[in-house]
Amino acid sequence: MSRCGDVYENKVTGEYAVILRGTEDRGQGPGIAHLLARPGAAVVGEHFHPHLREKFTVLSGRLNARIAGQTLSLGPGQSAAVEAGVVHDWWNSSTTDEAHVLVEVERAKGAEQFNPDRFELLIGMLFGLANDGLVDKKGRPFPLQAAVIAREFADVIVFTKPPPAFQRVALSILAPIGHLLGYRAIIPNYCKPHAHVTPAPEALAAAGLAAK
Repeated sequence: MSRCGDVYENKVTGEYAVILRGTEDRGQGPGIAHLLARPGAAVVGEHFHPHLREKFTVLSGRLNARIAGQTLSLGPGQSAAVEAGVVHDWWNSSTTDEAHVLVEVERAKGAEQFNPDRFELLIGMLFGLANDGLVDKKGRPFPLQAAVIAREFADVIVFTKPPPAFQRVALSILAPIGHLLGYRAIIPNYCKPHAHVTPAPEALAAAGLAAK
């Protein structure tokens, strides 16, 4: 789906990600992206990944994160790793400065059956819906669409709100209704890069990759 230089942008949440190692060129290593978090940017909500490990390394600016209940403020050169199953959230609290962050995503140990490419598929869906105005002001899809996506991608991401017990009941009701009404968890036009650019040399260097 993606190669070095491909771009995914979410105009609602303020995320702009340039792929450095994508689904088509990462080999056996992690997927890597250069995330530009605009002032006030925030991921769509607190969550965990059942089968993925993430690592955030700040290149410039500051990134706030909450990992397993601990709040961090990461500056240039600082990193934080999030193991599979660990609840986390992140945001850029600055009103003036961008945060440039190297994001690495890979399959967790013991999760050999999981296809890590599904993470990018989910990102494409969420960003595509946002860019078409089909989300709320925090970037969350509306209930029926959200239910269809949550059921399809339960192996990729689980949000902490509403509570899991409520989610299970709600999904069992809302997801089938959403399907009947034509909502889809995967829309091909969304699940592909939005643009292609030349990656920043400093981001490639930080990722240990040669300039293309």
